[in-house]
Amino acid sequence: MNNTLLILKNEYLKRVKKKSFIILTLLVPFLFAGMFALIIFLSLNNDKKERTIAVFDESTLFLGEFGEEEYTKYHFIPKEEYQDLKTNLKNTDFYALLYIPGNIYSNNTAQLISEKQLPIELGEQIERKLSRFIENDKRQKVIAESGIPDLEERLASTSTRVQLNTLKISDSGETQKSSSTIAFIASYAMGFIIYFFVFMYGAMVMRSVMEEKKSRIIEVIISSVKPSQLMAGKIIGTALVGLTQVAIWIVLGVVVLIGVQAFFTPESAQEMGQSLMETQSQMNPAMAQAADQNKVMEVMEMIGNLNLPLILFSFVFYFLAGYLLYSSLLGAVGAAVDNDEDSQQMVLPVTFPLILSIMLLFPIARNPEGPVAFWASIIPFTAPVAMLARVPYGIPTWELLLSMFLLILTTVGAIAAAAKIYRVGLLMYGKKVNIKELIKWLRYKN
Repeated sequence: MNNTLLILKNEYLKRVKKKSFIILTLLVPFLFAGMFALIIFLSLNNDKKERTIAVFDESTLFLGEFGEEEYTKYHFIPKEEYQDLKTNLKNTDFYALLYIPGNIYSNNTAQLISEKQLPIELGEQIERKLSRFIENDKRQKVIAESGIPDLEERLASTSTRVQLNTLKISDSGETQKSSSTIAFIASYAMGFIIYFFVFMYGAMVMRSVMEEKKSRIIEVIISSVKPSQLMAGKIIGTALVGLTQVAIWIVLGVVVLIGVQAFFTPESAQEMGQSLMETQSQMNPAMAQAADQNKVMEVMEMIGNLNLPLILFSFVFYFLAGYLLYSSLLGAVGAAVDNDEDSQQMVLPVTFPLILSIMLLFPIARNPEGPVAFWASIIPFTAPVAMLARVPYGIPTWELLLSMFLLILTTVGAIAAAAKIYRVGLLMYGKKVNIKELIKWLRYKN
């Protein structure tokens, strides 16, 4: 036991004292925030290419109706020029050629011709223009034929958008505000974080074992330490490194949340709302409505209504259990192989369930009570990611306990099997390891 503690301490301090660990621990939250901000920025500002679309309107209904939109311009052309452009578009300044047939009202189809694959946004933009014009034109004809005065205004007044506020009944019988969107974001984020940490720290154990084995340092170490003690020290030490990082990030997150709540107190929010209402005449209606509803406080309230203690407990449990399961298997892989090429071939079968679970995150988050979500959260190899993706939605207690119980059993069995492979593989050099050889190692009694 003392040897295990020494190895654990060495593994932990060796990684925690690195400058890279300190820098990454402090920068990763900001890097993730910056990454999401960059994705949003690029998605909103990714289409700035100036284009000119040639339009041949055989129906003559859309002449002059296609105005310039953002960076896209439309230029109407006659039939003669259309025939030439259709065969020689590449040598012109036009980005694409839009053909509107004469029977577009009956078949609802147009053609967009280009020399290369067109972006989705451009196609949606043109479809939206054509559809809106045809809808308005048909609507005007119906209004004219009806003979009802002020029908257009009366129809416009019937346009209604209902806002659905979701409420959740707590165990005490009280109703609390909830949000499917917030639960979806929380479930997807928690599942992805577990996948990221389990994969990263499990691979860290494997690389550590491989480095020591290739440098032959392992031969000196196991002369005074049992292989099982060495494996336990490496796995637990690396797990503590991960928990240290997670604890620091949780503390930083709590500090940020407290700061946001302190800034957006009810009094300050009310004062902000009053000042915004005073300047309502200088604002557009959408901005005034958004300011009046005080979305920030509402979101903070709905986040607080999530079962945060259960989410935090589940995160720690599934992180530790999932990490122990996969790090023991990856540590056995590192002990069984001699080079990186062989390790890559053996890593994929071991980590495939983990990769599958990250692919199932979206369907699980969309239907957390479906059969896919249920079985993915019960099967131990996918449970660390899948179950954590279901927890924010609220699940039956028996499902959570069954998932934890099966995961613990599987982890204990995996550690026992990995210990046998680890013990034999540490001093095995120059031999290609296959499934048959690993099964033989598992059958060794001593």
